[in-house]
Amino acid sequence: MNQVGMIGRMTKNPVLRHLSEGRVQASFVLAIQRTYKNAKGDEADFVLCTVWGKLAEHTVKYCGKGSLVGINGHIHSRSYQKEDGNRIFVTEVIVEEVQFLQTKPRIDESSEHKHVNKESQAKEDFIFTEKEHKELPVV
Repeated sequence: MNQVGMIGRMTKNPVLRHLSEGRVQASFVLAIQRTYKNAKGDEADFVLCTVWGKLAEHTVKYCGKGSLVGINGHIHSRSYQKEDGNRIFVTEVIVEEVQFLQTKPRIDESSEHKHVNKESQAKEDFIFTEKEHKELPVV
């Protein structure tokens, strides 16, 4: 079973990308509050999240730096080779559902919570080329 559920705050505005074949992808980093401090004194984990299609567009539209969101999805690991020959390994959450708990301030929005469910074509959206892997951010 590969399922992840988290609540955290976006560290920056989500980044929207238009990839090949008309696909849309957004990525963001969530700061997840810990119940303890580690040896370095850190109180949060930072998790790379990727969302596809209409859900990506909605996430960019309604969320920004500091937005509190709940996500459900699954862990995905990938790697690619940089031009200098070094292999880069990335572990991220592929987001299938986003609950907008506290969005960035918008003049035309009320303070209601917004909820967007996963897309029906989720499996198709997760297939991408090696070139597209290189376009994704590494944090």
